[in-house]
Amino acid sequence: MGQLSMRSGGIGAALFALMVAMSNPPVSTAAEAIGGDRAFSFVAFGDMPYSIPNDYARFDRLIAAVNQLKPAFSVHVGDIKSGSSACTDEALQKVYDQFQTFDQPLVYAIGDNEWTDCHRNRETPFNPRERLAKLRQMFFANPGQSLGRAPMAVESEARTLPAFSTYVENARFTKNDVLFVTLNIPGSNNGFETTDPQAAAEYFERNRANLAWLTDSFQKAKEANARAVVLIFQAYLWDIKDTANNIPPASGFRATIDTIDREARAFGKPVLVVHGDYHFFEVAGFRDTQMRLVPNIFRLQVMGETQVHAVRVIVDPDMPGVFGFVPLIVRDNGDF
Repeated sequence: MGQLSMRSGGIGAALFALMVAMSNPPVSTAAEAIGGDRAFSFVAFGDMPYSIPNDYARFDRLIAAVNQLKPAFSVHVGDIKSGSSACTDEALQKVYDQFQTFDQPLVYAIGDNEWTDCHRNRETPFNPRERLAKLRQMFFANPGQSLGRAPMAVESEARTLPAFSTYVENARFTKNDVLFVTLNIPGSNNGFETTDPQAAAEYFERNRANLAWLTDSFQKAKEANARAVVLIFQAYLWDIKDTANNIPPASGFRATIDTIDREARAFGKPVLVVHGDYHFFEVAGFRDTQMRLVPNIFRLQVMGETQVHAVRVIVDPDMPGVFGFVPLIVRDNGDF
């Protein structure tokens, strides 16, 4: 499985968009078709707004571009602020209000900057567990629906699996036989800090909920004969701090990688993992804990931080590969 990465350069982005368009030629002279009768698109982005207050205006411009495009829905993969900025209620509320200006449904997967890292700001430290509770209260007050001006119904783990009633942020929904699943898997080692007993305890419970949600969702996909599964979360799972060519046991992501690997192989159809964390656009394969490519899984990493842009994902459930990717560039937001 090959890799396509674009850290910068509008020419590269334009060429990639052209290649995608050429691989799906128009079926009529009246308008370009993006696929079959059941094809649709969604927009993915994350790790924004970062540079405050300037990025609020840049994020508004991206929202306007998405609203003009009119996708089926959009997904934000987390990190709604930078790690260095204060985790105040006001900062969270500002982004929540911006989320509510999306004309179509907006689905949000929680990142690390808005909770796990909030104790690291020396001037205004916050308790990470308290911030997570605030996020749940503010962004997931109604676990049965998404955000946005026209919210859509979603299925929440909190209501579907009563043993995990705390985890209102884990959701799923189906569009044209493609199952979409969100999980609270943030960067910073999935919140697993071995020197902090409270952080470790929170990690083990949340990780258990995440793994149960993954397993149950793939089971649902198999029972429904879904054409594909999309997993949405914040973390780059292979963020290890040594030179080993495998994922060490101390990684907070190891169990997640193993579960996705196992369930995707059993599912046997296309799986797309959408995440952020590293702030540049990349389409690549998914690797197991031994860093070997896993068949049938693609990984989309979205732009972020200084690159306040997005990716339009074309979904055609009746085509073998199901997914295609086109950068959504907002010219006034700067270089890509």
